[in-house]
Amino acid sequence: MFTYKVMIRIVLLLMPIYVTLFWSVALVGDIKKHSSPRQFLGKFMLFPLTIFISHFLYFAPLPAIYPYFDILLQFASLIVFPMYYIYFRLLTVEERFSIKAHAKFLVLPVFITLIYTVSVLITPRIEYRTWLFNENAYSSSQNIQFLSVMRVIIRISYLIFVVVSVFGNYLLLKKYGAKAEQFYSDEHDAKYNNAKMLNLSIIIMGVTAFVFTALGRQFLISQDVLIYIGWSVFSTMLFIIGYMGITQKPVNPTFEIHINEEQPPIDEFTSSVQKKILQKLLVEFEQKKIFLNSQLNIMDLVKALGTNRSYISVIINQQYNQNFNSFVNNYRIEELEKVFSENPDYTIDSLAEQCGFGSVNSLKRAVFSKTGMSFAEWKRLQIKRLNK
Repeated sequence: MFTYKVMIRIVLLLMPIYVTLFWSVALVGDIKKHSSPRQFLGKFMLFPLTIFISHFLYFAPLPAIYPYFDILLQFASLIVFPMYYIYFRLLTVEERFSIKAHAKFLVLPVFITLIYTVSVLITPRIEYRTWLFNENAYSSSQNIQFLSVMRVIIRISYLIFVVVSVFGNYLLLKKYGAKAEQFYSDEHDAKYNNAKMLNLSIIIMGVTAFVFTALGRQFLISQDVLIYIGWSVFSTMLFIIGYMGITQKPVNPTFEIHINEEQPPIDEFTSSVQKKILQKLLVEFEQKKIFLNSQLNIMDLVKALGTNRSYISVIINQQYNQNFNSFVNNYRIEELEKVFSENPDYTIDSLAEQCGFGSVNSLKRAVFSKTGMSFAEWKRLQIKRLNK
């Protein structure tokens, strides 16, 4: 009988499916706005999408369809937290995903899934389908006994992956949190609240998943309240993770100087070549004022100068002892001083817009980074100078 309780249950079971499907599409939108972590996050969302489609089929329940998704569920469950750890590595210490660099984090989930798949294929179909919804069925069957052992191994492995991934993310943020934050802001932010929010979201989701996995699905299938709570948490955390991903900038400036495989040896471009690039660079900034574009990233400058980003990064680093990000914001600060001296009555919003800052917060961070003063202190000093 279809009641309001059944309807609520179905809606909540579908919520994380809608959320992950939405973000898996939205995160691969305009390619010009892509950062490497954002692209990876869009692919990552396919794994929780698979998990929650499978859970929906199990808890709905739809016993005729769920068996076709069971192996996919086990694989997605095992790989989802290692994939999220890789996502954090892309935010902090690595520029892009590669099989060579990241396979070591995925080998064990793949290996366990392959063994489970083989054990499913050699189990009689009727035994397997019955066992999925009643783990005590066919308990004397050797195939079912092996499946039961594999399921325990999968659950234990899943719980280990949750703990290891969350702890790994914590260590990455502790050491490289400022790098992650630069995907969201124009200056180093010591608090790196965005990056912390990402890890907090996965911690909350991980703890919830840990508890639910320990309880087991057969216990949960009759516990509506737990499903209401758990699936609401999953939906909320996945939405936050997706939202944080879509707000990322296309390029993280902190990677521009430290990518050894792309940074050319200094002796490969002569001083005359460097001088020409530097001249073009100064024309773009001092005459054309390219820095007034609040969405400016290093790839825009690459196109304007007709060179590559490694050359630009090396020149800025050598000539000014800065990275691309701080170089751009120094010009914006100079423009800010000029605009303010001519229009001291401008609001901070107008100043941010006219001087190329993406937001008021970006302006405040840049002022503090450059001068060590808050914007209010900087403003008082500028007014004092104007009144002399």
